Amino acid sequence: MKNEKLLLFILALVQFANIIDFMIMMPLGPQLMRVFEVTPANFSILVASYAISAGVSGFSSAFFVDKFDRKVVLLFVFIGFTVGTLGCALAPTFAFLMAARIFTGIFGGMLGSTVLSIIGDTIPAQRRASAMGIVMAAFSVASVVGVPLGLFLANMYSWHAPFIFLVIISIIIAVLIALFIPNLTTHIQTKTDKESPFKVLIQISQDPNQLRALLFMFFLMLGQFTVIVFLSKFMVANVGFTEQQLTYIYLIGGIASLVTAPISGKLSDKFGKIKIYTYFCLLTLVPIYIITHLSITPLALALCFNTLFFIGLTGRTIPASTLATTVVLPQNRGGFMSINSCVQQFGSGISSFLAGIIVTTSATTGELQNYDLVGYIAIFCSLISLYLAQKLKSVS
Repeated sequence: MKNEKLLLFILALVQFANIIDFMIMMPLGPQLMRVFEVTPANFSILVASYAISAGVSGFSSAFFVDKFDRKVVLLFVFIGFTVGTLGCALAPTFAFLMAARIFTGIFGGMLGSTVLSIIGDTIPAQRRASAMGIVMAAFSVASVVGVPLGLFLANMYSWHAPFIFLVIISIIIAVLIALFIPNLTTHIQTKTDKESPFKVLIQISQDPNQLRALLFMFFLMLGQFTVIVFLSKFMVANVGFTEQQLTYIYLIGGIASLVTAPISGKLSDKFGKIKIYTYFCLLTLVPIYIITHLSITPLALALCFNTLFFIGLTGRTIPASTLATTVVLPQNRGGFMSINSCVQQFGSGISSFLAGIIVTTSATTGELQNYDLVGYIAIFCSLISLYLAQKLKSVS
């Protein structure tokens, strides 16, 4: 189609806004828990509420979203997402913020699948992988630029500031969608043999290999988000970081991941996805153990451990995601990956909820307690994912 580069740029901006909205909550944990005077359990429910509502809406939308113009769906969903983010920015109470996060998650959960559908409809197969790379680069940019900038604004002004900034960006993106993305109705006009979500679920339930792949991705999420949800709070309360210094964790970790991510991808192509996943998974267990057992630690040393953690997570996620695409035939891959995305959302939500049950705050020192138990759970779940990875069989 015409203006293909502009289309991909706008879709990348949509992903950028969506990713920041989800990621920014966890580093804001120390401020939010202090301002609203809530427990770790309450905060974990706040984080989980977005992921679970996103998973439910992402799955539900698969039953009806193909009946409408892609542009109309994208604009409608993104406006809903922006309204939800505005609700977060203006939230006067913790209960209001919780409701706003659920509302935002409902629309945020539909954004990713809508973007992927537009790419599939508009970009020829021979250029589709490159197009996906451009749009998915939004994750790296969000990690390196978006989250540190959001933390900087939160520390300069208040926790409201990152959401206000995101609302302003989202309004601009919505205008770009309205003005420059054409109506996309080819999928409505052209009758295809696209499988219904019910048929996809039946096929998955009858294929042990696909079920193992979904279970593999679920335990992968448990093996990292259980640690991530309270990482920032633990660094402040137990390790000695100031809230301002949290920016360094995400800035340095994001830059390091941006450098090592392509290396992980190339190694996976050259030596095999399972082998590289195994190496990076085992590598990640070391910083998980160290981080969850830290006490007062020099800033530079703690940043080294956190950076190694970020490198390990990115390094194992790339072969894991690629591995998941190989357990299903190409003609069935779209439906399977939609379900896989929902499983990952649920996994991250359950991880946050589980961590909130385990982690508590000391009434005397204000330090987090039982974070080491979360580390052990993350290690155990990572090892289960490693076992499941060895059992997966590539069919495509």
